[in-house]
Amino acid sequence: MSDQDFILVDEEDTEKKNNRQDESPEGEKQEVVSAEQSGDNPDEKDDSGYEKICFICHRPESVTGRMIDLPNNITVCPDCMQRSFDAMTNGSVDLNRLLNMPGVQFLNMSDLENLQPKPQKIKKKKEKPKEFRQLNIKDIPAPHKIKARLDEYVVGQEYAKKAMAVAVYNHYKRVATDTMDDIEIEKSNILMIGPTGSGKTYLVKTLARLLDVPLAITDATSLTEAGYIGDDIESVVSKLLAAADNDVEKAEQGIIFIDEIDKIAKKRNSSQRDVSGESVQQGMLKLLEGSEVEVPVGANSKNAMVPLTTVNTKNILFICGGAFPDLEEIIKERLQKKTSMGFNSELKDRFEHDNDLLSRVTVEDLRKFGMIPEFLGRLPVIFSLRPLDKEMMVKILKEPRNAILKQYQKLLALDEVKLDFDDGALEAIAEKAMEKDTGARALRAIIEEFMLDIMYEIPKDDSIGEVTITRKYIEGTGGPVIRLRGQEVPRLE
Repeated sequence: MSDQDFILVDEEDTEKKNNRQDESPEGEKQEVVSAEQSGDNPDEKDDSGYEKICFICHRPESVTGRMIDLPNNITVCPDCMQRSFDAMTNGSVDLNRLLNMPGVQFLNMSDLENLQPKPQKIKKKKEKPKEFRQLNIKDIPAPHKIKARLDEYVVGQEYAKKAMAVAVYNHYKRVATDTMDDIEIEKSNILMIGPTGSGKTYLVKTLARLLDVPLAITDATSLTEAGYIGDDIESVVSKLLAAADNDVEKAEQGIIFIDEIDKIAKKRNSSQRDVSGESVQQGMLKLLEGSEVEVPVGANSKNAMVPLTTVNTKNILFICGGAFPDLEEIIKERLQKKTSMGFNSELKDRFEHDNDLLSRVTVEDLRKFGMIPEFLGRLPVIFSLRPLDKEMMVKILKEPRNAILKQYQKLLALDEVKLDFDDGALEAIAEKAMEKDTGARALRAIIEEFMLDIMYEIPKDDSIGEVTITRKYIEGTGGPVIRLRGQEVPRLE
C-alpha cells in the first residue's frame, strides 16, 4: 500500500476499542495477546490455540473465515473489506464532506509505519465434549407405565392417553433398533383432534418431560410457503435443534408438536394464492416422511451470516393437534347420509347433543375439511379428545399432581394459612367454566377472579388461620368462612 493510501477511522470507535476488553458472543471474557506473548511467529502458520481477530468488527477468524493481512500487522475480515470497497466505489460516500465531519479523521498509512502495532490474536475456545445418551430398548418405559405417568397429570381422556402411549413406545423402539433385519418399521406420527382446552398441548408437554427428550412446540398459523412473509416450513426443525442445544444427534430423536394444524387447511372459494394453506401441507410432506433438511443454527430464518446444518427427520416424531371447528357438522352430514325424508331418513336431532361426535371422525371427514390426502397418509395415528364435562372439571381442579387448588393452597401455606374448598364451591366453579366453553383454561381465570380479594386481605391479618371457600361466595351471595387461630369467626364481608 503506497503513501497516498488512506484509512477512514472513527475516533469514538477507536477510543472505545482501546478502553474495553474484547468479549466473546456468549459474553465470556477472552484473552487477547500479541504474537510475541503467545510465542508465535506472525509469518508462520498459527497452531498454538490463538486466532486472528478483525481490526474493524473484532470477530475471530473462526467466525468470519480467513483474514486479509494488511501492513502494520492489521487483519481485516472479508466482510468488512468488501463493505469498505463498496462504500468507496458506488459513489455513496463523499470524501470532501467527510473531511469536515466531527469525530472522523483521515490517517495516512505512512504515519503508522513507525508505530508498528503488534498483531492481536484471540484465544480459541475449547470445545466441550458432547455428552449424548443413546437410546436403549430396556430404558424405554412400557405403554402402561407411560399412561400411568400421564394419569398423574391429565384427568380423563383415557383413549387418547392409551393411543399416545402405544404410538410413542413403538416409535422409540424403532429409533433404538434403527432396523430389525430386513423389516423397516415406519414412523407413527400422531394427529390429535379435540376442542380447545381439552389437554392436547398439556399431554405433549407431560410426555416429553417423562421421556426426557427435546421437545419443540410450534404454531402452524405462522407457517407460509417459501418466499413469503412468515416462517418457512423448516423453522419447526430449527426450534427443535435449539431445544436440543444445537446437538444434531439429540435433535434427531426429539418430538415436534405442531399446534393449530387445522389452520393450514385448504381455503374454500378463494381466488387468491393459498400461501398458508395447501402449499404448507405440501411442503410438510417431506418432513413427516423423513428427509434431510438444511436448517440455520441459532436462528429461525436462513441468511448469509447464519451457518446451516443438516438434520434428518427420519427419527423425529411429529405430533399434530388442532380443534378443527365445524368438523362436527361434516361428521353429522355423513352420519345422516344427507337424507331427511323417506324411509331411509335420519332424525336431525339424533346427533345434535352427542358430545362424543369427534370420536367418529374418519379420514374422509378430514379431507372434506381441507386436509390433503397425502398429508393425512403420513399421520397414521388419529384420535380425538373428549370435551370436558362438569365432573371432569371438578377432577381437574383437585386431582392432578399440580392441580390449580393445590397451587393456591401452597401459596397460602407459605403464609401459614390453610385453604379449603367445599364440594359446592367446586361445582359452582365447574358450572361457570362450562358456560365459558373454553375448556380447562376457564378454570384458572375463574379462580383468579375469586381469589383476588382473599390473596389481598389475608397478609394483612396474622391472626387468620384457615379460609374455606363456599358456593355462596362463588355465586356472590355470601363470603368465605374465615377461622382465626384458636377460634372461629362466623363470616366477614
